[in-house]
Formats: sequence, C-alpha cells, structure tokens
Amino acid sequence: MTNQAGNDGVVFVGCDMQPDGGGHAHSQPKRREVVVNGKRVKTVDIHAHCVVPEAIALMGQSLGGGGMRTDLDLHNAVDIRLGVMDAQGIDVEALSINPNWYRVDDRDKAAKIIDIQNEALAEACAANPDRFVAFASVAMQFPELAAAQLEEGVKKYGLRGAAIGCNVAGDEIADPKFHPFWAKAEQLGVLVFIHPQADGAPTQLGHRFKGNGYLSNVIGNPLETTIALSHLIFEGTLDRFPGLKICAAHAGGFLPSYAGRFDRGCPTRPDLCPGGEHGCIEKAPSEYLKQLYYDTMLFRPEGVRHLAAEVGVSQLMVGTDYPFPWTDTAIDLILETPGLSDDDRVAILGGTAAKLMGIA
Repeated sequence: MTNQAGNDGVVFVGCDMQPDGGGHAHSQPKRREVVVNGKRVKTVDIHAHCVVPEAIALMGQSLGGGGMRTDLDLHNAVDIRLGVMDAQGIDVEALSINPNWYRVDDRDKAAKIIDIQNEALAEACAANPDRFVAFASVAMQFPELAAAQLEEGVKKYGLRGAAIGCNVAGDEIADPKFHPFWAKAEQLGVLVFIHPQADGAPTQLGHRFKGNGYLSNVIGNPLETTIALSHLIFEGTLDRFPGLKICAAHAGGFLPSYAGRFDRGCPTRPDLCPGGEHGCIEKAPSEYLKQLYYDTMLFRPEGVRHLAAEVGVSQLMVGTDYPFPWTDTAIDLILETPGLSDDDRVAILGGTAAKLMGIA
C-alpha cells in the first residue's frame, strides 16, 4: 500500500489561530485533507442523515426525543456538521432524511412534508455548494406521487437522487405497485439510497432483540437491508429495471457475506422457485450484487476487503451514518484496507460517489 493513515497518505493541516468573540486568539483546527499517492483526494460521505424540524412537526414530532438527535437539525446544526466533517476528512456529504412519513395516509399532508423537506435540502446545498449534495425525499406510500416528487427533486431542486426506506409501511419495495417509482429512477439515471426502517425487522423481531448489545440495530438494521435487497433480486425488480443505480446502507447488510447460500436456495428447493434454475430471475442471485452499490460501514479493514472481493471495488463508497456516532474513522478504514490500489482508494473515498451524484 502506497499510503497509510497517519503517514504520507493523509495530511493533517495543522492549526490556525483565529480570534474569538472577545478578541482573544484560539486554536481553530483546519480541515483535514486526504492525500493518496501525493494527490489531494475529494472525499464523499454517501450516508449522512439530517432532519427538517418543520416537516417532522407536521407529524407531531420534534428534535431531542425518540432518537431525533438535535444535531440532525438541517437549519441550526450546520456549523457542528461542518466541523465534524472537517475533523474526519469528509469534503462532501450526501444528505438524506430517513423516511418516517410512510404511514401518513393523507396524500396532501404527505406532499406537504416532502415539499418542505426537498426545499430545505436544496437550500442547504445552495448555501454550501462545495460541501453538500442531497437525496430527495419521496412519499413512497403513493408510488405515482413519489415518481413525480423524484423528478421534481432532480429537475427543479437539483437533488441528486432519492433516499427511501427498506420497506413502506410493511410493504416490500419490490412490490409491483412501486414500479412507477423504479421506472422514474431508471429513466432519470439517478442514485437511490436505501436505508432500514425502525418499523421493519427491528420491530418485527423486537422480542428477540431484547437484552444487552443494542441488537435491534446491530442485527436488526443490517437484516432489514438484507431482506429488502433479497426481494429486489428474487422478485425480478432488478431484471425489470436493469439500469437502476441503488446504494444499500450498512454495506448491504448480511447478503454480500452469504451470497453463496442465496445461489443454492432455488436449486435446493426448486418446488419453491418455479420458472428456472433460480426461479423467475435471469441469473444467479449473487450476480446481481455486482450491479448494486454499498457504503463501507464495516468498521474493520477485513470487512471492506471481503466486500470488495464479493461485489467489486467499483461498487463501494464511504459512509459514516452521521450524526450517529458509529464511526469517526471512515476515511482511515479505506486507507488501511489491504489489497487496494491507490486508484481503488481514490474511487472508494469519493471518485465513485462523485460520478454517480454529479459532484465536480
């Protein structure tokens, strides 16, 4: 490996003495710059959450309770967000709002929530164009509306794709009723970021996750992603819309580490998979993994190495889950992963995300 974290591969650019409000000088850390093989690398965090307080207020929620951290605030916590990005070496965040509006059954109310959020996301990106891009919010419970909201988000607001949940009020996102949304995403050629929902596997298996270990998230969230991706593959969604660009949170859950078993399911029980060697789909399930994208929230270099071996380096992008404190070393993780070339590191750190999201 040419460059290591803490060596010449990463540059910490000292401290700058800045005056504080009382006229005294204080130490202001400069932005961490990441360098690979002597060249400055633009880094992109594909997995970063935020919340628009006005939108959640329509659903009777507020920041500061129920997992709604105050530093999620898209309006009033920008300086905190930028400071963390600078410290971690993140140049650009792809902002997303984790859907909690899928059970809003009033179409007009759902539309208002989305309008507020997408306008706020666009404003945040316009105010910090070199630091933020964003995924549009969409009301997936109304698939035709979601398709229109995606198009408006991209064409009117300059948003770079959509962020959706792994299920929609209990319905699988592979359900044919969501085809209008998938068709629009394919037509527009934009990235769709898929993130677990608390009302999916974490709640459905809640009695099994009780006790020590935060298992509702540690197991529940990756499992929720695993289920969603599995249905997209086995129900033929990825065959029907082969041009889709989908990024799965939490490194795709458990699916990339167990792909061989998925390939053996239908051959083992062909009576449960009518239509062909793998049922109704066109190729082996593991082959579809190579057309999906994944964040690198695996925490250990060996995990990233294995994921790259299964799906290809070209499918990986850095993720932090900000502001949730899962990791503050997402950049170092890529620099320390064995077997990657300098070009691989540049691609994972930001090159692939930049291409997918139109970042200069």
